[in-house]
Amino acid sequence: MRFNVFHCLSLLATTLALAPPEKRDWVYARKETAIAPRGWKLVETAPDSASIKLRIALPQGRFDELETSLYEVSDPSHERYGKHLSMAEVHELVAPHPDHLDSAKSWLAAHGLTDMTFTPASDWIHVTLPIREAEELLKTTYHVFEHEESGDRLIRTLEYSLPEWLNGAVELIQPTTSFAFYKPARSTISWPSDEEQAEAESSFQAGADAAPASCNFRDVTLQCLADLYKYADYTPSAANNSIGITGYLEQYANNVDLQLFYANQKPTASGTNYTYFSVNGGQNPQTNGTAGAEANLDVQWAYGVSYPAKQTFWSTGGSPPFNPSEWTPENTNEPYAEWLDFVLASEEVPLAISTSYDDEEQTVPKDYAVRVCQQLAQLGARGVSLMFSSGDYGVGDGSTDPNDTQCHIIGTDTLRFLPNFPSSCPYVTSVGGTYGYPEVAVSRFYSGSGFSDYFETPDYQKDAVAAYVASLPDGLYDGLYNPQGRAYPDISAQSDFYRIYYNTRLVHIGGTSASSPAFTGIVALLNDVRLNAGKAPLGFLNPLIYSLKGQGFNDVVSGNAAGCGTVGFNATTGWDPVTGYGTPDFSLLKDLVLQ
Repeated sequence: MRFNVFHCLSLLATTLALAPPEKRDWVYARKETAIAPRGWKLVETAPDSASIKLRIALPQGRFDELETSLYEVSDPSHERYGKHLSMAEVHELVAPHPDHLDSAKSWLAAHGLTDMTFTPASDWIHVTLPIREAEELLKTTYHVFEHEESGDRLIRTLEYSLPEWLNGAVELIQPTTSFAFYKPARSTISWPSDEEQAEAESSFQAGADAAPASCNFRDVTLQCLADLYKYADYTPSAANNSIGITGYLEQYANNVDLQLFYANQKPTASGTNYTYFSVNGGQNPQTNGTAGAEANLDVQWAYGVSYPAKQTFWSTGGSPPFNPSEWTPENTNEPYAEWLDFVLASEEVPLAISTSYDDEEQTVPKDYAVRVCQQLAQLGARGVSLMFSSGDYGVGDGSTDPNDTQCHIIGTDTLRFLPNFPSSCPYVTSVGGTYGYPEVAVSRFYSGSGFSDYFETPDYQKDAVAAYVASLPDGLYDGLYNPQGRAYPDISAQSDFYRIYYNTRLVHIGGTSASSPAFTGIVALLNDVRLNAGKAPLGFLNPLIYSLKGQGFNDVVSGNAAGCGTVGFNATTGWDPVTGYGTPDFSLLKDLVLQ
């Protein structure tokens, strides 16, 4: 009985400690401030009819342990290599402290908000509410911002505050200050003209006799890539292999086009199809004219290279532009966060996933970028390989004209290279672009290239990055980039003049949106090798890639990644921030991944 009395007193004390002070006594502290990025202008106060879905992040209790596990299970020299975590184990490591969860719930309840949802680990709380109530909750004012070039609109604020008594229980809240705008124009699609195709063909006539006979670099086919990267003689067969493609912003994969592609380039796959998942109301219509060039490119090449791996396509809802007078809670332009919530709650996740959407790192608040990156780490710890296209604008805007540069730190006239996110996240594999034979860095557009201003150089790439930086002329680009930042891309692949079907037409298309799904297909083939040998999938690739120090890759030593009024960084022997370690040689990698 004595124990029970003290136990009850202890519970009472804990309850009192967690209870918030009277609302009238709350003191608020500024949580975050921001400046609208280049190209965004404030139009008006958000209309009364608007509603918004807030995503409230709570501190993850043991992320440092998850990160340690991620690196250990991804390091081929470590005894834990390949011993990936389960979903339940990951959720246990990222779950918030119970006191933080209770405090956040009490804060919301004090505002009458009890209809809330939680991620499986309870590290995110979601609540939908009228915009005026959101303003009262965060002591802020939401406005409509318009992008001057595209006309797209967002509802955002430039600052918000939280009660001091929360004392670190809430890490961040979005959508508030994030202007990351994942739209098809930033999906790195580029359409070559007939003249550009002819120019590309003539540029490589001299070396054509050394290229695979199947390759015409104005018309890149599955067979060309298979011969070029030496996997043509490999027949995948693992029943438990899988690959996934993410689709956003009304980019729909068309099944008729996919079957035309198969008939044209992969007849053995004819009649097969992918598994489609709708996320946050995402659609996948198959009517005439609804095909998305981005989605078609991604699925045709990822699935064509990796067939017969199990195929997944996620269509995630949430797409600007919108009419603020007709605002709906679903239209928050946070589709990427919606996809992460969905896939992290899925017991079964494809082993290799490609994404072709990104934006300037500086348009994403640092705390939000860090948190999204940590969510990507959770997938890596579970044995998923994540590939992202590095972008098509070199070190920033893709222009060598210093009089027309768009590369400035937000709110200033200070010139700065503009790294991309999520490629700058250290827990993903960034894929750059090459073309022709011998392969050079793509130049009709420029392979995304850079050094993060948010994330430090991870240990796995420190030696490679330090060697490259040391090779640069003294003072070159001082102040324009962060030499201690996470550098990308990690590897590359052909990225121009890919043959696809689009609205039943055979067309050619280019961008690192091509190289990423193609390389992801090759990763699926390497997973097939390991699975057939009774081994775990590769998972997070970068520790393996950098430990090989170029083995298994074709070094690309020519070309550059222009932008921001400069010629940008150059490709050179070994790793470089234009093509990474180069392009894959499957004939070597299939043995290396078994060692």
